Amino acid sequence: MSDPHYDVIIVGAGPAGSYAAYRLASSGHRVAVFEEKSAPGIDACCTGIVSSECLESLGLHTDVTLARADSARFFAPSGKCLRVHTDKVQAYVADRSLLDSALAAKAQSRGAQYFFSSSIRDVVPGKESIQAEARCSDTGEVFTARAVILANGCTTELPQKLGLGKVKRFLIGAQTELETRDINEIEVHFGRKVAPGSFAWLVPVSQDRAYAGLLTASDAGPLMQRLVDDLVRKGRATDRHVKIRQKAIPLETPARSYGDRVLAIGDAAGQVKRTTGGGIYFGHLGAGIAAEVLDAALKSDDLSMRRLAAYQKQWKARLGRELRRGQLARWTLTRLSDGQIERVFDVLGSNGIAQNMVESGDISFDWHSKLVLAALRYGSAYPWMRVRSLLSRGGGP
Repeated sequence: MSDPHYDVIIVGAGPAGSYAAYRLASSGHRVAVFEEKSAPGIDACCTGIVSSECLESLGLHTDVTLARADSARFFAPSGKCLRVHTDKVQAYVADRSLLDSALAAKAQSRGAQYFFSSSIRDVVPGKESIQAEARCSDTGEVFTARAVILANGCTTELPQKLGLGKVKRFLIGAQTELETRDINEIEVHFGRKVAPGSFAWLVPVSQDRAYAGLLTASDAGPLMQRLVDDLVRKGRATDRHVKIRQKAIPLETPARSYGDRVLAIGDAAGQVKRTTGGGIYFGHLGAGIAAEVLDAALKSDDLSMRRLAAYQKQWKARLGRELRRGQLARWTLTRLSDGQIERVFDVLGSNGIAQNMVESGDISFDWHSKLVLAALRYGSAYPWMRVRSLLSRGGGP
């Protein structure tokens, strides 16, 4: 341990944590990143679908990706298929190990120090500094810093202990990697039997391998195993004995994402798309804002809660509308019966509406509110307009 004293300690070496480390180290601050895993991106429960805009914003290239996507098939509960496609790449499937390692390397190149196999057990704010109690390779250590950034997910006790509040509403994401046959497009499956109130997916990463996963409020493990068993039964996958990873995904933000000498970013701040559960893009936007606010606070030597409150104000101004509209979409989906989903598919499939929306140029992989605004052009045919009517009728299968 060359120096136990830093300007900033970052807890978690995921994309958000490493991006914040890169930005702060680039501004000349002494940064330490603590990661409980032995290397970046190990055993990440994440499909890793990112847009070209996201890769560019992160300063990365396609060499950290496994595949690209320019089409997708959506399946109603009955098996009815709706396919959309474009002439250009809409998204890439990132290799999370490569992506996380690349971001960590960028931060290290600017002087950030990384501690792997090291977990932060407690954080104790003080008037002049903040102490972080770490377990590094089975050895207890105490580090001090002027500020701490929490970038280690939303299920730890640290945010609540530090007075930021507790996230109480979650989805559970479950995913595995399979050896597959004839899966060459992204597939999204809806229905109460597959993923109640949400959806499941298949994402090809090579000619004979794919990620399979789902989002749900509970029972993610058994639902995931049933999905795998069904794929094997249909001859689309070869092995039902697979490792299933699970992750809590926040559906709300904590009361505060800032405190005295403390900021929370990424999942810890609820910076996650409510529609898909994706957090790489929103998390890195939050990390960039956190780095800007913290850089100014460090230079002025004012790390008070009052000064750092600017972070939450700025990131909510940037992401708040997207989170609210995503929450509305999520609320709606959880209340749709299979019969109502079938009728939404009928509307989207009629007269090529879904394909026209994709080709309009207004659809953004990262900014889902653009989808809402684009869809309004279709007036009474717009499915979300119809959804309100469907819900009021309580139409079932």
